[in-house]
Amino acid sequence: MNSTTIDWVQRARDLAPMIAEASDRTEAEGQVPLDVMKAMHEAQLFRAALPRSIGGGEASPMDLMEVCEIVASQDASTAWCLGQALGCTWSAAYTAPEVAHEMFDPADAVLAWGPPDPKSKAIKVDGGYRVTGHWRFGSGSRNATWVGGHSFVYEDEDTRATDDKGRPVLRTMLMKKSEITPVDVWQVMGLRGTGSDDYVVKDHFVPEAFTTWRDSQPDRHEFGPLYSIPLLTIYGMLFSSLALGVGRSALDEFIELAKVKRPHGGAPLAENAVIQSGVATANAKLLSSRIFLRDVVAEHWTVLSAGEVPSLDLRARLRLAITWSMNQAREAVNFAFQSAGTNAIFEENPFERRFRDIHTISAQGQSHVSNYEPVGMAFLGMTPPPGRV
Repeated sequence: MNSTTIDWVQRARDLAPMIAEASDRTEAEGQVPLDVMKAMHEAQLFRAALPRSIGGGEASPMDLMEVCEIVASQDASTAWCLGQALGCTWSAAYTAPEVAHEMFDPADAVLAWGPPDPKSKAIKVDGGYRVTGHWRFGSGSRNATWVGGHSFVYEDEDTRATDDKGRPVLRTMLMKKSEITPVDVWQVMGLRGTGSDDYVVKDHFVPEAFTTWRDSQPDRHEFGPLYSIPLLTIYGMLFSSLALGVGRSALDEFIELAKVKRPHGGAPLAENAVIQSGVATANAKLLSSRIFLRDVVAEHWTVLSAGEVPSLDLRARLRLAITWSMNQAREAVNFAFQSAGTNAIFEENPFERRFRDIHTISAQGQSHVSNYEPVGMAFLGMTPPPGRV
């Protein structure tokens, strides 16, 4: 793949009508429909963040963000599955090339995973680990070919491994989808099409080569600037762009409704001064957040591309932009939902799904207001806890 000539953003735009048309099926089926997955694989969107050395796109974070934003404007669940899978492909940079090839060479390759399971056990044995775990939030796992299980490493059945600072050691167990047992728990308010099921394994052997850990430099095999972005940070970039896509689509739909809806047979909503002010304010929230986010990401990317380490101030501003934009997107959707009146409550209209989706997106830790605390600490000249910015 000659990634330098690929217009990833245009590929996403080309697929937008199909993704929008399939959105009802995505929601009803609890996963991205197979025909949509096939089209996305043919466009190689799931390969956009893979290393070039194994045939991936190694696209810039700005392109990856815009792709997720475009897809989210058509269907949030499809975008969430794509964004989650793009982040999971970071593992290709942190495993040996032969492992990365085995996982990602197939054209339909998708890796899915959820957060660490506190009760998971990866017990050291000859050649690898004997793993037992029950993980949650495996977004996109119904369409996945591989699944990861973030696990606590044990020296034996009862002794948890620790590093030289006494902290627990974790490894991600990379397993074929056929090796795990899915548990259908995804009866939820929003992002219904992500199929974010639980999944379990019991006493399952995973070879050492098929394990890794996020941002672990001893595991790293790819040294391009893209893979210097911490995994949780790239997820923040993708999910915040995704939220802005949902916010933009909800507001644009409301603007069209406001031009024609005449409450009680009177003047159109668009002529109401309160609505006019609200539309302006909601637009300001989306536009300013998007510019703030893109500006900081571009600065961050410039620093990484120069082989330098982002400063604490830059990392703090990036964390602020991620969290702020997700919350501003939610406010824009809330305005559209409330202002649409009874039109918003019917499934045939786009507002109730956008409302459910954005509030489910907002439940993810990247948007939590607690993220402002370490940012404020950094701005005040204090040292935030490790990993918070």
